Amino acid sequence: MTRIERLMQQALEDKVFPGAVLLVSQNDRCVFHAAFGFRDLLTKPPMTTDTIFDLASLTKPLATALAVMVLVQQKKVGLDQNLGDVLPVFKKDPKASIKIKHLLYHNSGLAGYKAFYKKMAHLPLEKRKAALRKMLVKEPLVHPIGSRVVYSDIGFMILEWLVEEICGKRLDHFVSEMIYNPLGLCNLFFIDLKAAREPGVFAATEQCPWRRQLQCGQVHDENAYAVGGIQGHAGLFGTALDVHSLLSHLLSAYHGQPSAQVFQPDMVRLFFRRLADSDKALGFDAPSLNGSSSGQFFSSRSVGHLGFTGTSFWMDLDRCIIVILLTNRVHPTRDNEAIKAFRPQLHDAIMRFLLGSEVQGSEVQGSEVTKDQV
Repeated sequence: MTRIERLMQQALEDKVFPGAVLLVSQNDRCVFHAAFGFRDLLTKPPMTTDTIFDLASLTKPLATALAVMVLVQQKKVGLDQNLGDVLPVFKKDPKASIKIKHLLYHNSGLAGYKAFYKKMAHLPLEKRKAALRKMLVKEPLVHPIGSRVVYSDIGFMILEWLVEEICGKRLDHFVSEMIYNPLGLCNLFFIDLKAAREPGVFAATEQCPWRRQLQCGQVHDENAYAVGGIQGHAGLFGTALDVHSLLSHLLSAYHGQPSAQVFQPDMVRLFFRRLADSDKALGFDAPSLNGSSSGQFFSSRSVGHLGFTGTSFWMDLDRCIIVILLTNRVHPTRDNEAIKAFRPQLHDAIMRFLLGSEVQGSEVQGSEVTKDQV
């Protein structure tokens, strides 16, 4: 795979990111897993394949959406259930008729992002979660429910609240107990800023102007940070290997093999089904028609997601191909957006290598449209 290695080395030289871990598998066999560059530009430790990354918005599909999947499997909530029926505080609000599936599809009518942290920063940490939830209740609809896809952190903040209300546990505790621990995934976790930090080797993220410090081993996203590190839209940390293991279990379930009694095949297929005329599945992205970050050659039956810190995965469900690219592109500043152009080039090179003549003449497929997909 020298072509892929050359692309990764060129990305380092072009300062697309300081460091990265790339993992590629086909038919449940790892064909490439290597680290490039540095974890931290200040002290220059080399990136290693066991480096832990701030996964940013990969939290949405790999934690929050899967938590909802498990609750649906347990018949504790339904995708067509209204928000007002699950969280009574919304009962008399226009948002009451938002369905759970609307939040997962990003067509709830809610705005994409608000800098809630600026309104919470003066409060003691223990009071910020309640303050955030009051702001979520006051959030107006900006579009009619179900009418338009707008990638929304806010919708996944509400989903975190919903999961906690239904199961009576914090999101991080629930996904660990119900998903990560049963699957033997020790290196997928949230970091509670109120507790001692998990030991491990972390990739540095941003020299943050708001926090006035380099972020390393604590969540980069300001809204998640402000409430203590655990949220539905961001906060998950992990290694490429454990992200791959989780995705492999989902892919196996999709193809009819129940995974350690965690994921039911029919439920996985439902969550991976693309919403008509969109690039969204339930909590996951799908390749859209022009300029996808997945490049030209992933099949239309693919799912993936991007994270603001420079993380991504794409999984071709038909061909059983998984590509995970974890980088620290926001280190030392988020202003570096060169990864946008790099991702499709890398994915195309990987697919050409794996599929050869099968991809010759394939048509261009998708586009990168979401807020944090840099």
